[in-house]
Amino acid sequence: MTELLPEPYYHVVFTLPAPIAGIAYYNKAVIYGLLFELAAETLCTIAADPKHLGAQIGPTLVLHTWGSALTHHPHVHGIVPGGGLSPDASHWVACKPGFFLPVRVLSRLFRRRFLEALERAHRGGRLQFFGEYARLADPAAFADWLAPLRSCEWVVYAKRPFAGPEAVLAYLSRYTHRVAISNGRLVALDERGVIFRWKDYRATGKTRYKTMTLEPSEFMRRFLLHVLPNGFHRIRHYGLIANAERKDNLARARELLQAVPDPPPKDDAEGTADIQSAFTCPDCGAAMIIVDTFARAPSIRAPPLPPRAA
Repeated sequence: MTELLPEPYYHVVFTLPAPIAGIAYYNKAVIYGLLFELAAETLCTIAADPKHLGAQIGPTLVLHTWGSALTHHPHVHGIVPGGGLSPDASHWVACKPGFFLPVRVLSRLFRRRFLEALERAHRGGRLQFFGEYARLADPAAFADWLAPLRSCEWVVYAKRPFAGPEAVLAYLSRYTHRVAISNGRLVALDERGVIFRWKDYRATGKTRYKTMTLEPSEFMRRFLLHVLPNGFHRIRHYGLIANAERKDNLARARELLQAVPDPPPKDDAEGTADIQSAFTCPDCGAAMIIVDTFARAPSIRAPPLPPRAA
């Protein structure tokens, strides 16, 4: 909360085409890394152009690799304040109300830069190919495979501003510690397989919400598609809020916006005392002390295993 600025926040999505998503499964660290790097570079480059915004912005990018049906669909969500610091940091440059950056311009630059970086990765031997993609190890075959991707549309989508800082945090919290599916979407596990709820974005109204049944092996295969390489960071900050200069840049931005930052969080002792004092006895008014917390019962469990033979 202390890092959010009192400005409208915009939501931008960069999606990889299906052919690149196909080879991304075998090259997660390389291609997901390029997705982060080039989405951020595209946003910062177009925003710095005086023809568009002419300012240094601070995007936060969140990696998302799954569709509602657990299919492999790598893309990044960008959360960006609606403006940035001028090149000399003398004033705050706000974007037009309700409009951040032109998505067509973002899409063209992102496509060109990503394909250039993918070619360099192939020449450097950083990509590996298996199965139906094994032929792409040959440079000529890889060049032919890339050719159609230079002319197809790459999806970059800018959504309307968030309602406020709380909405930004609520959105990010859905992706920070979850992989592919939450327990709340699991319906049953029985002789038919794993049953879970999913949203069909091609349908409309209530018919968008459906249930799907998968064999356990297929469910596990889809789930494991989205396990990231060890140490890979799913949330990254760029521009104004990059780790090296975040503190100074945020202080300067608040100064120009005439905003006062929220107080820092209290230490554990003070925080615990405040939480405990928030609960009072309805009869005598004395502070109630939490002595134990019960975990919520799991919503689903596997069927019991058959008894082992003696």
